[in-house]
Amino acid sequence: MPKKQDLLPKILETGANELEIVDFRMYEELDDGSIYEWALGVNVAKVKEVIFTPENVAKTPKSPPEVVGIAKIRDKNIPLLSLARWMKIKPAMEEKYTIVMEFLRETVGITIHEAKRIRRLKWNEIKKPPESMDNRLGGKIVGVIEIENGQLLLLLDFEGILDELGMIKVMSVSSINKKKLGIKADEHFKILILDDSSVARRIMRKILTEDGHTVYEATNGIEALEMLHDWLKEAKDEGKDLSDYVQLIISDIEMPGMDGLTFTKKVKENPELAKIPVIINTSLSDQANVSKSKFVGADAHLVKFDAPDLIKLVHKYALRRNDASS
Repeated sequence: MPKKQDLLPKILETGANELEIVDFRMYEELDDGSIYEWALGVNVAKVKEVIFTPENVAKTPKSPPEVVGIAKIRDKNIPLLSLARWMKIKPAMEEKYTIVMEFLRETVGITIHEAKRIRRLKWNEIKKPPESMDNRLGGKIVGVIEIENGQLLLLLDFEGILDELGMIKVMSVSSINKKKLGIKADEHFKILILDDSSVARRIMRKILTEDGHTVYEATNGIEALEMLHDWLKEAKDEGKDLSDYVQLIISDIEMPGMDGLTFTKKVKENPELAKIPVIINTSLSDQANVSKSKFVGADAHLVKFDAPDLIKLVHKYALRRNDASS
């Protein structure tokens, strides 16, 4: 009988700190007539398929100019977003291909110039983008990877792009009926959130602080582990418990340096940290990611940005400090 871990392809093994990305290109015509090649990437886990851009696209009123319209793909009407328009570049050719993505409980098509290949890499190979380049794309680059001939491939923050275009809708905490969620007490917790996207952290922070919680932030697993070990040292020095400093961790999966699955695995393998509950909070809703979250010992899995589910899971899993010793 194979172990559960053996049932997964190696790239999907939890704690491997690896990912696969779709490498695609955009071509910009510069003022001098030359062509600049943008090397870009997106996590394969977000991608349903890459297709030829549909010819029949229905225009939609009052949509952002970046939205080409609505296309019917696999019997489903989805919005098509022109990446060239969003990047504000003069395209050197037509956007012949569309990457169909599914995340944040939504399906969206991103029109591009060319799809190149699938790349496998480790999260620690992804570095912070040069500030000038990040500013050029509105701070929507989550990381860069050096590829052939010293070229930089940019991983884009598609959550941030959709949020910028007003395509992410988040329910306000004030409109949530907590009694219907089974929340009986008005409790407040200290929560550590991990996410490399500043937009995602802002949305999470807003939801949690409106519910009365104290929020600490980290941009990846390495930074979060350092915070936890600092709290652990301080707790020992002060004769306190770690749960006096943090009662819940909410982690994204996709983060440069150390991804959320590797981070969770390390937390749950450490006897001093393992009692702090971890909720995996990701834009990826497929069953494979739910299974991977369970493999590393995460206490729950949540799809961004479902405010009622988030509030419900916070009150269900956060440590009550007087329970920390039990």
